[in-house]
Amino acid sequence: MQANFVIDLGEKAQVPIISYSASSPSLTSIRSPYFFRATQNDSTQVNAISAIVQAFGWREAVPIYVDNEYGKGVIPYLTDALQAIDTRIPYRCVISPAATDDEIVEELYKLMTMQTRVFIVHMSPSLGSRFFIKASEVGMMSEGYVWIMTDGMTSSITPQVIDSMQGVLGVRPYVPNTQALEDFRVRWKRKFQQVESELNIYGLWAYDAATILAIAIEKAGIANFGFQKTNVSSNSTDISALGFSRNGENLIEALSNTRVTGLTGDIHFVNGQLPSSAFQIVNLIGEGARVLGFWTPRNGLVKKLNSITNTSLYSTSKSNLAPVIWPGDSTSVPKGWEIPTNGNKLRIGVPVKDGFSEFVKVTRDAGTKTTTVTGYCIDVFEAVVKALPYALPYEYIPFAKPDGGSAGTYDDMVYQLYLGSFDAVVGDTTVIANRSLYADFTLPYTESGVSMIVPIKDNNNKNAWVFLKPLTWDLWMASFCFFVFIGFVVWVLEHRINEDFRGPPSHQVGTSFWFSFSTMVFAHREIVVSNLARTVVIIWCFVVLILTQSYTASLTSLLTVQQLLPTVTDVNQLIKNGQYVGYQEGSFVVGILKGLGFDESKLKVYNSTEECDELFSKGSGNGGIAAAFDEVPYTKLFLAQYCSKYTLVEPTFKTDGFGFAFPKGSPLVPDVSRAILNVTEGDKMKEIEQEWFGKQSNCPDPSSSVSSSSLSLQSFWGLFLIAGVASVSALLIFTARFVYEHRQASMRSDSKASIWSRILYLFKIFDQKDLKSHTFRKSERNEIQLKYPPSMGAPSPSICSVHTDFPVEEGTPSPEYGDPSSNGQPPQEVVPNIELANTNQETSIAIEGTRDN
Repeated sequence: MQANFVIDLGEKAQVPIISYSASSPSLTSIRSPYFFRATQNDSTQVNAISAIVQAFGWREAVPIYVDNEYGKGVIPYLTDALQAIDTRIPYRCVISPAATDDEIVEELYKLMTMQTRVFIVHMSPSLGSRFFIKASEVGMMSEGYVWIMTDGMTSSITPQVIDSMQGVLGVRPYVPNTQALEDFRVRWKRKFQQVESELNIYGLWAYDAATILAIAIEKAGIANFGFQKTNVSSNSTDISALGFSRNGENLIEALSNTRVTGLTGDIHFVNGQLPSSAFQIVNLIGEGARVLGFWTPRNGLVKKLNSITNTSLYSTSKSNLAPVIWPGDSTSVPKGWEIPTNGNKLRIGVPVKDGFSEFVKVTRDAGTKTTTVTGYCIDVFEAVVKALPYALPYEYIPFAKPDGGSAGTYDDMVYQLYLGSFDAVVGDTTVIANRSLYADFTLPYTESGVSMIVPIKDNNNKNAWVFLKPLTWDLWMASFCFFVFIGFVVWVLEHRINEDFRGPPSHQVGTSFWFSFSTMVFAHREIVVSNLARTVVIIWCFVVLILTQSYTASLTSLLTVQQLLPTVTDVNQLIKNGQYVGYQEGSFVVGILKGLGFDESKLKVYNSTEECDELFSKGSGNGGIAAAFDEVPYTKLFLAQYCSKYTLVEPTFKTDGFGFAFPKGSPLVPDVSRAILNVTEGDKMKEIEQEWFGKQSNCPDPSSSVSSSSLSLQSFWGLFLIAGVASVSALLIFTARFVYEHRQASMRSDSKASIWSRILYLFKIFDQKDLKSHTFRKSERNEIQLKYPPSMGAPSPSICSVHTDFPVEEGTPSPEYGDPSSNGQPPQEVVPNIELANTNQETSIAIEGTRDN
């Protein structure tokens, strides 16, 4: 208020007003060209404070400020800075400038009953000193509390109160330790020895303000500081009687354009304000303040100012601060909130419902008028509370009417958190988007999603043509084509060298198909002699083996296993046929069904698994339903009881499962979420599920109850590819060899013949036997007995053997010498009658004898 008055006075008198202590942000709104602030605006430090809060992860903070212009001016800026980092302000503590010690203590006790333990203090040094002394006396400077002071108090700490402020954090403008500052301190102590303490930051700003003013006057060349009088009334209290300065505007211009290096650093005015500077973050320990780090508008929290680079990013990491000694000499970071020992228990709202009592069941004893809450969700919550690192007192409050019935839907129950009726909601409450607008949810502790339940029917049709079902039509066709193709390939490879594949055309076609299709049962008796054909047959037999085994297994399954199929597989089919569907009463699922296009008249409500089964039994045409939509935990419970009659089908609509709800900004949410992870990852969750839902081993696996699809070509195209590549490769190799071997014969046939004629000639050769093949040779050794002619001068008849390695037709052998038919005379003809099987082949005959020649 004093600053406002003086600024208004300077405005009227056209005299610049320089302040080194008026830091309230509200003064900026005056926008007077005659006001120069030679101190930091309080709004510049709120981002440094919010960076500290964000670095340590505190979700709530309570501002404590003096009830005047100085205290109120910074609160809007502090609120905006905390909201920007998602930190809530649950309460504002306002202290009167004239508050007594009893009034301060009363306010402190009120703060002790709250959960929040992070306090931001913004008040004058004199009032702040009394406040911290009383906070220490009532025990609020102990472990678990967090105190942060603004620069007004941090820069004006006196030794008399520092013992009551141990562990407090503070921010203050950074003043570089220069030689000029050291020389000034020496001069100050020498001249004012009676002053015990050094000048604080406000004293240094005052010195710099006087310095820049003196330099500005010299730059402006002002010698006359007179006032020009105006016509005023005789009233001596009229301010206008002062007149106005003749050099005010010149001095304003000089101050705006003057820049000096003062004791606090670079001093210059931008729109009458000092630019925002770096702040020191200090920790009050022992008899002084220990520097933890710095905050700058550009880089956020940093350890050292000289380590800042132009590429540094804005940081709010606590690793950039030195270790903190917190109140109570603790080195553990306070979590920022506590359950007050003298506070009330947490009010836990629980739903009241008739069915699905396995999840939540509220029982009221009329005799003792006590309420008992049990169920799966309750056991999970109690296990989570035990996993917390601290005690959490609570009590269950049913969300019910006076008559005991439910007081509304689940949305209504969660909305009570926003109204302040509950401190938490525990039950089978699903995390969905519209509920998160007025409540914070923990991590889910159940599976998520909404599924459709439909009845199942036996589709095991054992008709006369069931043997065709194991394979799809495309696989049947592909198999048939490959049987024909393999028969053709083997015929080509064996036709010239294998008697089994020769003969009349009909015989050759029948033999080829017989050979190929008989491989299906491995009954082929024809022998293949070509290595290429053997390779093709081996690969094809492997393919046939896989096909037959797969066919046998699939047919066996069709004939023996019960084939259970869902009666409905498509949601659109239900909508198109106008069939009725069911949902659980009070569930958000009704919104999903309407969004899918279901008419509201086609929706039926059920409250329990038994009622749902009854609706299914009636059927959609008789007042029942054809399908039911519910969340995964409920569907699992339903199928555990009726697994032989119903099944789940796609699609599954995504949701986030069951979670615990708390008011917006509640500090309990992260701790409870971490405890949920600890419980769900351990054996405790399995024990709770088994206790409430039992073992479901008697229920068949849904995947085994649904008929498997027929085998398709997609499953075997790799095998067919291998067989096809092998067969085509064998054909190409055979063709290349055949053409190469008979290239001369085709050229000699007629040099002027066309290509087509030569191809026909090659086909004629192909249709003939390949007599050079080993399959047309006799494997036995032929022995022919010869006699030497007399002209060779043999003294006596000798016997020799002629060995041949080619087929021959033996003639009539000559009688041996001395045979009775020879009459004792040597024969005139000694060369045997040998007819070669192939007269075009040149053959050598080796004769072995006892004579040297």
